[in-house]
Amino acid sequence: MLEELDIRNLGPIREATIAPAAGMTAITGETGAGKSMLLSAIRLVSGGAAESSRVSAGADEAWAQAIFALSDDAVASEHSGDTNDAGSGDADSGFTGAAAAVAKAHDAGVDPEDGELFLSRTVRASGRSRAVLGGKSVPRSVLGAIAGELVTIHGQTDQLKIAASSRQREFLDRVAGDEAELAAYRKAWDALAAMDERLERLRSQESSARQQADYLRESIDRINRIDPQPGEDEELKARRERIENAADIAQGVGSALGALDASQVDVDAADGASAVELINHAVTSLRAIRVGGTFSEQADRLESINADLGDVVFALSQELGDEGSVEDLDQINGRIHELGDLARRWGPTLADVLAWRDKAAFDLEDLDASPEKVAELESERQTLYDAALAAADVLSAARVAAAADLGARVTEELGSLAMLGASLEVRVTPRDKADDPLGPYGRDDIAFLFTPFEGSPQLPMGKSASGGELSRLMLALELVAADTRGGADQTFIFDEVDAGVGGKAAVELGKRLARLARSAQVIVVTHLAQVASWADAQFVVTKEPPDADDDDLGVVTTIAEVSGETRVHEIARMLSGSESEASLDHARELLSDSRLTLPLARAGAAGD
Repeated sequence: MLEELDIRNLGPIREATIAPAAGMTAITGETGAGKSMLLSAIRLVSGGAAESSRVSAGADEAWAQAIFALSDDAVASEHSGDTNDAGSGDADSGFTGAAAAVAKAHDAGVDPEDGELFLSRTVRASGRSRAVLGGKSVPRSVLGAIAGELVTIHGQTDQLKIAASSRQREFLDRVAGDEAELAAYRKAWDALAAMDERLERLRSQESSARQQADYLRESIDRINRIDPQPGEDEELKARRERIENAADIAQGVGSALGALDASQVDVDAADGASAVELINHAVTSLRAIRVGGTFSEQADRLESINADLGDVVFALSQELGDEGSVEDLDQINGRIHELGDLARRWGPTLADVLAWRDKAAFDLEDLDASPEKVAELESERQTLYDAALAAADVLSAARVAAAADLGARVTEELGSLAMLGASLEVRVTPRDKADDPLGPYGRDDIAFLFTPFEGSPQLPMGKSASGGELSRLMLALELVAADTRGGADQTFIFDEVDAGVGGKAAVELGKRLARLARSAQVIVVTHLAQVASWADAQFVVTKEPPDADDDDLGVVTTIAEVSGETRVHEIARMLSGSESEASLDHARELLSDSRLTLPLARAGAAGD
């Protein structure tokens, strides 16, 4: 709710602070006293246009600040993370009212402090303005978005939100209590929309997708045809090096074998003095010594060395004649070239090539825009569409039932608000789009059609009534919504709601404003004592002549709360324009009657 409104140098208001009641607050005062400046201040902190002409004479700038107190539930929503609710209200966050305001403030980098949000606006005489949220400068559109969730102004100069078809749908859904049906439909719609996006992507990019698919398919075929193995290129390069150095290898290995064991290179070398034979001769000589100890140990060591030499000789002998031919070299070079080409394209290693091939196989499935693939997805899409259509029918049924009840109850309220013959029809019709009637919020077109007097044609809201009539229509709508679904977490401001109303109808108007104030904060700008008497708090706007010492400032407007006998005098002035004893007695009686019947009136049903 609006906890405090501070104003500095706005029009004739030099300085004012208003702390509205949690229930109903009445703003009264003589015509021309400056009551409209209060609405101007609210519009200013709500991101409205900044007019330098509104800056008080002699001042450099005007300033207004609204402090909103938030419920614990709204503040807690900041940390809930539940932003996928398909209910009406803010489409981005899934929250409504104060919870949506908290979410939008958080997106702007500002969180509530001690359960309060501060919205302020400065307008310089030069015409420039500055919007501030919680001490942080923000675009004025941010103030507008946040204030739009917290305050609703119903007046002739304000564009009624509910005149938009989307707002009418949201209002009907709120009264219908169809959150479950709407959530079920949105889930089905989201699945359908995702499939439509996938199909559209396939169709609109079919040519490029086909080219990409052809490239992946040819690349995979080429890799599979060559069939590389991890590390194969390195093995082939080592083998090629042996073949290219075959002569050096043969000469070196042969010489080494001749020195180690001549019989490996020349079977007729009977007298060869190879290392193996010389070591064997040394072992025999040492064994011939009959003295044990060190000679036997050295003989054992030589035998071990000879065994290692035997292994070396065997290994080297296997290398003789294994260098390959020129034909082998040509094949190896050809294979290395193929593998190198793969590595350059999809490497750098053959392992990378194989990994790319496996991933490309998966990508190929998504890029397959063949007629068969499209037909398969279209079949899936039809199944999703049928599910969404069935969910839309369930949602429509809930809306149709609620629409009939809402129209009848609002029409009944209008009769008690000095609008006999006026009526409201809430029309729910299937969307006129034969090829695809579904949309993000169902298949319904919803229209609020207002008849301001008997015999008048039905016209869309916002185009069929005066400012006062529209304000009373909005009051009737909000009353029915509050009675049906509980109070809105908002502040409602009514301007000109009492235009053309008097007598008993004025009392009924005040009673219904007070009833709405049981579940929401209500601020009403009124000139009727019968309306003001129902308020929990009353502020009087007074026009005072300029100070004789500073008449350049012009007329000054003051705002003060009245209570007790002071309020009795203000009510008397509103009743008769005077403060005679008769007027004062009448004022006391009116205030007493309002207080006496207020609990019953606030708790009553729409027709009490």
